[in-house]
Amino acid sequence: MLENQNNTNYGVEQIRVLEGLEAVRLRPGMYIGTTGPRGLHHLVYEVVDNSIDEALAGRCDTIGVKINIDGSVTVSDNGMGIPVATHPKTGKSTVETVLTVLHAGGKFDNDAYKVSGGLHGVGVSVVNALSEWLEVKVKREGNEYEQRFERGVAVTELKVTGSTKDSGTIIRFKPDSLIFEDVNFKYETLEYRLRELAFLNKGIKIVFEDERTEKKKEFHYEGGINSFVEYLNKNRDPIHKNIIYFEGEKDGCIVEVAMQYTEDYNENVFTYANNINTHEGGTHLSGFRSALTRIMNDYSRKYNLIKEKEENLSGEDIREGLTAVLSVKLTSPQFEGQTKTKLGNSEIRGLVESLVAEYLNAFLEENPKEAKNIIEKSLRAQRAREAARKARELTRRKNVLENSALPGKLADCSEQDPSKCEIYLVEGDSAGGSAKQGRDRKTQAILPLKGKIMNVEKARLDKMLNSDEIKAMITAFGCGIGEDFDISKLRYGKIVIMTDADVDGAHIRTLLLTFFYRYMRPLVDNGNILIAQPPLYKVKKGKVEKYAYNDRELDNVLNEIGRTGYTIQRYKGLGEMNPEQLWDTTMNPETRIMLQVNIEDAVAADEIFTTLMGDKVKPRRDFIEENARYVRNLDV
Repeated sequence: MLENQNNTNYGVEQIRVLEGLEAVRLRPGMYIGTTGPRGLHHLVYEVVDNSIDEALAGRCDTIGVKINIDGSVTVSDNGMGIPVATHPKTGKSTVETVLTVLHAGGKFDNDAYKVSGGLHGVGVSVVNALSEWLEVKVKREGNEYEQRFERGVAVTELKVTGSTKDSGTIIRFKPDSLIFEDVNFKYETLEYRLRELAFLNKGIKIVFEDERTEKKKEFHYEGGINSFVEYLNKNRDPIHKNIIYFEGEKDGCIVEVAMQYTEDYNENVFTYANNINTHEGGTHLSGFRSALTRIMNDYSRKYNLIKEKEENLSGEDIREGLTAVLSVKLTSPQFEGQTKTKLGNSEIRGLVESLVAEYLNAFLEENPKEAKNIIEKSLRAQRAREAARKARELTRRKNVLENSALPGKLADCSEQDPSKCEIYLVEGDSAGGSAKQGRDRKTQAILPLKGKIMNVEKARLDKMLNSDEIKAMITAFGCGIGEDFDISKLRYGKIVIMTDADVDGAHIRTLLLTFFYRYMRPLVDNGNILIAQPPLYKVKKGKVEKYAYNDRELDNVLNEIGRTGYTIQRYKGLGEMNPEQLWDTTMNPETRIMLQVNIEDAVAADEIFTTLMGDKVKPRRDFIEENARYVRNLDV
């Protein structure tokens, strides 16, 4: 028998009951994922999703989102307005119930909302709990009502403040600085998501304002996801003019597909379920891919575009250059995966597959010229894939013959556990030499890169495999590429891009990021890619040496040491540092600063890589002109 060693009684009085929204404030990460920037912006999405639900129910067509000068955000809509009558279960008004009781929203009642969005589905009560204050205004049934909350607790009663002929809900909230690391909303982050929502819900108007900068944009797309594909391909060259679009409904589930092929070599398929970007795919994506591969091959066989003894086209061949948006709306979505962005509803696969097969087959039969262009592009992709496979096999055989699987210029580390290992991709032999001498040889590997790597945005895999630098990286990482890619074989837990702080260094960094995003995307999603942050300045006064990583830090250092008798060295290249300095400032895990690369918004990332690294000059020039004012360190 076990005895209580400290004689403490363990009974009902020791069980802590978290009342109201206290649990949300105690463990915010459980409800919004993180208290970093992603969680902060999720507060806005959660409120906007309620307005979108009103629109999907046919009760709202205009939504307003405004970042106010004081850092708060206002979300308004012209829906029916949250009900104000006393709720039978809580004895409080329905407005107060929705804002103070978890999971009390209308989206849990299928009669109120057949389809509802929201990734976490936690409701506006969580926004209320994590806000310093929240004010709600409801216009309903001729009256205007208002109520105020502070950190989730009502500080006023719901009261009538006037009369109105309008209807709708206005919520204004200020995120709590006691909860969030940073309470400053980023305009671009909200802009991308609001534009996306307008594309996914055709006809809805979303007006977005930022009082801090006086920016104002209106998103309104009658074409819906048709307009979305047009937007995604604005910097690409389509191989057929008309976007292939179809929509169908069965058993209360709506499926929409818009697709267009371009001259690109990359596949860009974005999938959504109830407006949620399903980054990890799921059953709807499986159904789409299966139908696409089957119908394209059937058509090619039927019209002898693939000869009798030739192999079928693979799914990868058929999706080369494809830009597509697949959106499904269903009553009870089931989300799985690491980040709960993988659709798991089994019935959706068959529904999407049958719909895509029917409509795509009809399109190909009715548009033989466009069909032939698409198939011919897929056949070119097939030939390139076969050439890439032979190149990979040749590389493997060569490595076996030479009895050395790793590139000669790689200075590897001795640790065998990948989770403890990191590899630095270093620009040039000079910096590579300093890094090799200054590193921790047990856990840090160094791979010097000669010059700028190939721009993979403009090349297929078979051409890429002719590049010595790209082959060296693929071999060093150990996880393969293309069909052979297997993240479980990755030899280093961290892949660190370490380039000079000048224009060439920035260009090399962008080329590498393009390579990882287009051909080793799981490494980005998994957080394996990092960017080293070498200092920009060294300040010396007597025997004291201090480093600054930006202009603000330089100013602080100068204030700290006194503004006389010092010298400043501005580093333009890593090769200017001796091994000890490079270790102390950039490679020492105890003191270094690194940025982890992640993709908050895949649509935005795709747009930026296409703009910066694609063939078209005008979009790149426009991007540079628009963003030039944000440059902090210009290398001239």
